Amino acid sequence: METIDFTVEQGIAWLTLNRPERKNALNETMSAEITQVVAEVRDNPDIRVLVLRGAGGDFCSGGDIQGMKSMAGDLMARRARMKRIHVWVEQLINLDKPVIAAVDGVAYGAGFGMALAADFVLATPQARFCMAFMKIGLIPDCAALYTLPRVVGLQRAKEIMFSARAVGAQEALQLGIVLEIHEREQMEQRVKVLAESMRGASSTAFSIAKRGLNGATLNDLQTMLEIEAAGQTVAFASSEHQEAIDRFLKKEPPLFSWPEG
Repeated sequence: METIDFTVEQGIAWLTLNRPERKNALNETMSAEITQVVAEVRDNPDIRVLVLRGAGGDFCSGGDIQGMKSMAGDLMARRARMKRIHVWVEQLINLDKPVIAAVDGVAYGAGFGMALAADFVLATPQARFCMAFMKIGLIPDCAALYTLPRVVGLQRAKEIMFSARAVGAQEALQLGIVLEIHEREQMEQRVKVLAESMRGASSTAFSIAKRGLNGATLNDLQTMLEIEAAGQTVAFASSEHQEAIDRFLKKEPPLFSWPEG
């Protein structure tokens, strides 16, 4: 592939944005390649976890400004571009597998939105998050209008978006954008530990719980209880639940446990 690297190791897929000379800015080619890879992850049952990261000390600097300039005045082309991005953004948010974003350096604009599409965001102390859209007269995209308020609340999301200011790693941790902060030299190992742990989780239970959580703020209590009842019934019948029960009764270690920090 031209703009990303993609490898799979023992059930863990690593998607690395690889345009370091442009701080991994998102262009048409990268968007198409992400779409292809995310679909492969979705459809491959042997892949249990997806990790997103960037090459060269940055996650993603946002949309490629040069590419935006080339579409100036062509509103239909711009809309078509956004719809193509929406394909992989929606697939990431709804992927029935854990998605981990490992953020180093800048996660600006679409890069911030991509990180928010993950289930867990780990960052280095050098990570910086910014909804830079207002600086160039655009609105937040990559589903950020949906994801950011769910993480930080409506008022704080407005402040981050309208100010277009950079949010450092420590503030991002306090706001709940980031789950953990690790030094650059420890980041890959920590991501591996977390991914290997999630690899052992019940794919059935994870999928059902993630779908329920994604709809939690959109549904009323009764609807959520119905989702819970239906989902738990399916989970009870899964082979993963039966194996977990057997291991518990035999006093064997569980296949899944959250790793200590």
